[in-house]
Amino acid sequence: MGLIEQIIARAKSNKQRIVLPEAEEERTLTAADRVLADDIADLILIGNPEKVHRLAEEKGLKHIGKATLIDPENYERSEEMAQLLCELRKKKGMTIEEARQLVRNPLYLGCMIIKTEGADGQISGALSTTGDTLRPALQIIKCAPGITCVSGAMLLITKKPEYGENGVLVVGDVAVTPMPDAQQLSQIAVCTAQTAKSVAGFEDPRVAMLSFSTKGSATHEVVDKVIEATRLARELDPTLKVDGELQADAALVPSVGKKKAPGSDIAGQANVLVFPCLEVGNIAYKLVQRLGDAIAVGPILQGIARPVNDLSRGCSVDDIYYLVAITACQAMDAKK
Repeated sequence: MGLIEQIIARAKSNKQRIVLPEAEEERTLTAADRVLADDIADLILIGNPEKVHRLAEEKGLKHIGKATLIDPENYERSEEMAQLLCELRKKKGMTIEEARQLVRNPLYLGCMIIKTEGADGQISGALSTTGDTLRPALQIIKCAPGITCVSGAMLLITKKPEYGENGVLVVGDVAVTPMPDAQQLSQIAVCTAQTAKSVAGFEDPRVAMLSFSTKGSATHEVVDKVIEATRLARELDPTLKVDGELQADAALVPSVGKKKAPGSDIAGQANVLVFPCLEVGNIAYKLVQRLGDAIAVGPILQGIARPVNDLSRGCSVDDIYYLVAITACQAMDAKK
């Protein structure tokens, strides 16, 4: 069974409640129908019921009736949600009138449903920007305890079983924080290891903090940042298996790891890679994807107290379908 199939199987084993706030969007609704047909998650769709039902009929979608459908313009709990949102944001000066308007926004309403324990996660982005997806999540659900930095992980499924976890690597940050400081980088390390457990199913995440230097082979302030981030990551999670600074070959290739970092438990054995900045991470995963013919799954947002994931506006039905399963796995882990 491949990694994607394993993720889907885990989602099916403990169904979570996932909000799709862009239910009037064709790809989203088609993916929702497939999720419901395959019994992967319980779905909450937010959209105009007339439009949703019309689109479902036009597309021949037979399973949408299994979902809970919420009309944001006529939701019976709107006033309750508005009052709570106003309370949550009163220090930022939010008025009740502003809150009432915001809870009519499906992205805000979905996050409020999660906040009030009515759902376990949310996916948007087929129509919305990353900023629009993240803003209500950070304002309402907020970051996980001990975390102040949201980041994005990517699953890289390669054809090189000798590397990572039988050819699978989890890497971050590839999507959110452009230039993390040492504290933020340490949080990215902890969160990416957690994603490796909850989504990729790694029993033993081994984290390499990447740099252009291995154990003092070069000196520079950006190397110092990685060294400090490694120290902070160990403090943040004393159970974390992490080492750095390591070059990519020292992190992945056993023979190189032994030469460059003798005595390291991570060198040559890493299955989680943490990039020193977003620029490096984004470029690196795209090169591996294109030149190495790897499958890249993600980005998977991490660091939020309950999973809220962001799609590309160019996403496919398959992308949405798989991200529902991924979000469900994250939601299971968030409840532990």
